[in-house]
Amino acid sequence: MSPSARVPVSVEVDGSRYADDVEPRTLLVHHLRERLGKVGTVVGCDTSNCGSCTVLMNGRSVKSCSVLAAQADGASVTTIEGLAGDGGELHPVQRAFHELHALQCGFCTPGMILSAVDLLRDNADPSEEEIREGLSGNLCRCTGYQNIVRAVQAAAKAMA
Repeated sequence: MSPSARVPVSVEVDGSRYADDVEPRTLLVHHLRERLGKVGTVVGCDTSNCGSCTVLMNGRSVKSCSVLAAQADGASVTTIEGLAGDGGELHPVQRAFHELHALQCGFCTPGMILSAVDLLRDNADPSEEEIREGLSGNLCRCTGYQNIVRAVQAAAKAMA
C-alpha cells in the first residue's frame, strides 16, 4: 500500500456516526482529537504506558494510542465527552471524581474515569485492592491515588 493510500473508516463516537478516509497508520487517539475534535482524549506518553488516552471501544477500555483508527471501523467509541447523559448530567463516576477531589491537574482524569467505568461494569463492588489493580494501567503523578480509589468506591455505591 502506498504511503498516500487511505482506508475508509466508519465509527460511532459518543452516539454520532462518523465516516472518513484515514491513512492506515493513523492512531485512534489522533483521529479522535484531530479529525473529530474529541480533545478530552489526552495524548500522554504515546507508548500505552500512562493510560491518559483511554476510551471505551464497544464498552471496553482501550488505550487509543495503541489502536489504529482503521481497527475501530464499525466500532462504538465513548470518550469522556460522551460519558455524561444527554441532559449534561454527569455519569456517577464523573460525579464521584468531582465530589471527592479525585483529580488535581486533570491530565489523567479522562482515562482514569473511563477505566473505572469499565472496571465497575465487570465488578459492581470492587475492593480497594481490586480498584487499584483495575486502574493499574493508568498513571497519575499528582493525587497519590487515595481519592481516586474513594471516588470509585463511591461511584460503585451510587450505581448499585
